[in-house]
Amino acid sequence: MTQSASAKALLPLGLFLTLFLGTGIYFQLAGVDYAFYQLASPVAILPAIILGVLLSKQAFEERIDTFVAGVGERNIVTMCMIYLLAGAFSTVAAATGGVDAMVALGLNVIPPQFLLPGLFIIAAVVSTAMGTSMGTLAALAPVALGLGEAAEIDLALLAGVLVSGAMFGDNLSFISDTTIAATRTQGCEMSDKFKANLKIALPAAAITLIWLFTYDTGAVPPKVPEANLWLSLPYFFIIVLAVMGLNVFAVLTLGIILAAAFGMFTVGYEWVAFSKDIYEGFTSMQEIFLLSLLIGGLSALIRQQGGLAFLANTVAGATKRLFKHKQQRAAFGVAALTGLTNFAVANNTVTILLSGEVSKQLAEDGNLAPRQSASLLDIFACVVQGALPYGAQALLMGASFGLSPLDVSIHTGYCFILAGVAIAMIIWRKPLEARTSEATA
Repeated sequence: MTQSASAKALLPLGLFLTLFLGTGIYFQLAGVDYAFYQLASPVAILPAIILGVLLSKQAFEERIDTFVAGVGERNIVTMCMIYLLAGAFSTVAAATGGVDAMVALGLNVIPPQFLLPGLFIIAAVVSTAMGTSMGTLAALAPVALGLGEAAEIDLALLAGVLVSGAMFGDNLSFISDTTIAATRTQGCEMSDKFKANLKIALPAAAITLIWLFTYDTGAVPPKVPEANLWLSLPYFFIIVLAVMGLNVFAVLTLGIILAAAFGMFTVGYEWVAFSKDIYEGFTSMQEIFLLSLLIGGLSALIRQQGGLAFLANTVAGATKRLFKHKQQRAAFGVAALTGLTNFAVANNTVTILLSGEVSKQLAEDGNLAPRQSASLLDIFACVVQGALPYGAQALLMGASFGLSPLDVSIHTGYCFILAGVAIAMIIWRKPLEARTSEATA
């Protein structure tokens, strides 16, 4: 039985954030690379789970049952299975040369004077196809660095452009863990969330491209990596299939098979390597897989003790005083909750997992369609993540380009523009739909 709203029930969440954030700040001050990733999040959450169990007023066996029920909740398990398939596809596609093919395809069609907007588009397409901003940046950074040095482009600006494009795709991709988490926590279809996102992301991307076209990058011919362009087709196949509404499990399974088949027929990809890459893809999702299960259990404990009800009431109360329209209140509540949580944990997927249930409640109370709350969850998690100087993206590009992560983060123009467009559309209520309208769509 769920207790009434209680601030005390949020103490386990506060402990998790304190451990995760405090450890990151400590290592950041000590000058350690990837400071906020020194303490694995599945380990940081264990003391919080213990505290959650201790705070519960249920019988001990019932506390454990509540936790286990949260771990095994249908959306959590479904999300974890999708993580495994997404990891397998990304690894197999990269091993067969699909990433190089996507990079080469983009560079073959970019005029030198449009290098910055072109790299933004390439990063956006690759990230949308791969479903990971970090994988996109790791793949594009070496090529982009060489192009930037040859064309004498400000490397901080170039790094910011790559992060911007990568966050565009991370926000929209059907196989991104943020998309998976947002849609599962809000209870909507990926294709519906994708369409809702486009209404905000495309105007923001268009403004970003106009801004980037103002830079003169000269006429330095780009060096295109050698690649078999046919290997890019599996990426486009999964995008088309997903947009058509095919079940995500089927989409990812077909993507894995197609990527392997193209590799076998074009570059001699072997069955043994295929099996190993699938498993490597599974293991690449280990941390987020474990964290999703543990957060599901912790969330069940917090919910049972009234913590999520307290948080929802607090955010709803604050937005109610500021906005008269109930959908505006719900939208700003989701945006504020997501942004603040991401600022604390420096991980957009963790943010969505932590704030997803409260966001769903805010959306229900404000009659906001699930596709809208899922879209706002993903948008504001990606906005903050891309602009954080201690986020993984800024840290990676800073290390790759020999820059301060702060220099990278302040040049991620798309993230700031996306936030501005999203807030403007919420104020005008242009993209907002009621839950009843979605139900009949």
